[in-house]
Amino acid sequence: MSMKMMRRSLLYTAAIGYALLSLFPLALMLISSLKPNIEILTKPLELPSKLTFVSYEKLFLELDYAKYVFNSAYISIMSLLLVIVFSVMVSYYIARFQFKWNGLLFFYFLIGMMLPIKLGLVPLFLLIQDLNLVDSPWSVILIHVGSGLPMAVLILAGFFRTLPKELEEAAKIDGCTNAGLLMKILVPLMKPAIGTVTIINFIGVWNEFFFPMIFIQTEGKKTIPLAMQQLFGEFTTDWSVLFAGLTLSSLPMILIFAFASRQFMDGLTAGAVK
Repeated sequence: MSMKMMRRSLLYTAAIGYALLSLFPLALMLISSLKPNIEILTKPLELPSKLTFVSYEKLFLELDYAKYVFNSAYISIMSLLLVIVFSVMVSYYIARFQFKWNGLLFFYFLIGMMLPIKLGLVPLFLLIQDLNLVDSPWSVILIHVGSGLPMAVLILAGFFRTLPKELEEAAKIDGCTNAGLLMKILVPLMKPAIGTVTIINFIGVWNEFFFPMIFIQTEGKKTIPLAMQQLFGEFTTDWSVLFAGLTLSSLPMILIFAFASRQFMDGLTAGAVK
């Protein structure tokens, strides 16, 4: 066997081992959701002696899990749509229109990646309170839009610069406006970058615990992470129901990454080489 074949075999072996190691927590979570609580405590690493879906029934009947799924989906989808719309427009302006303040504008957005938003919690709470958005999903949505824009602008602006300007010149000769050029020609070519922005922002918003805990107070408006907190009792915890909720909450992220993984990888390297 040549050195090249041995090196490739070692790489494949390491990749398979890393994949199995990464998938083990997900598999253990799924198996634990199908066990009675006593088996989780006594036989945590074994397969269930008998498959049971009682934990999933309890999750929807006792906890009203569907309500929390709707709240998380609403906040995540609205935050994602606004981030994509605003970041596409800003990135197009920065990458294609040359003005003296372009560099300063781009740097202004990059500052948002350097400063943790949680450091400004007190003035942020006062601002949300002045806007009468406390205990509203829009308080969390606007915060995630503001925190998600810097990374999105960085990715999309880099991708815009890789697109040939000849496409835009040809479209303008045919009478296409800047808005039509952006929506009909450039945005369809930006699927890899938009896929990257989608995955990064959706995972962050879907798993967010801190800001919903601070700004959402009504039980019917809370998200999945806050609902999972209710399953931790003072003296005991129903681990099977907890694992069932975690399993279902991880499905949207797994599906999005499965469908957009190719765009994700292409988008991460889009602006690296011109």
